[in-house]
Amino acid sequence: MSPTIALLWILNIAFDTLGQISFKKGAVATNESSGVRYWLNMLQNNWIMTGIACYVVEFGLWLAFLSLVPLSEGVVLASINIAAVMIASRIFLNEPLTRLRLAGIILVTAGVAVVGLT
Repeated sequence: MSPTIALLWILNIAFDTLGQISFKKGAVATNESSGVRYWLNMLQNNWIMTGIACYVVEFGLWLAFLSLVPLSEGVVLASINIAAVMIASRIFLNEPLTRLRLAGIILVTAGVAVVGLT
């Protein structure tokens, strides 16, 4: 894997993970309103705006990454995002990391390593 591809891959993982964590933090923020007002308030939440910005950047990174690797490899390599989000949610949101989730992280990571080495 070239340094450019590796950098794009790592940045994609980072922005996807930050976006997911931001959306979760924004979604659970206390908001007393309901209905349409709730959604309008949600759009004013800094965490939601951060998540949207991360996804916009990630979209560009993803396109650049895909322009350099075959789609079949790119999609498998991107699946490491699942493990990154689970670990980040444990660290930043104190969500549980059960044995089955740990097993999933290990299996996903092993699969990504196999694809990355070929």
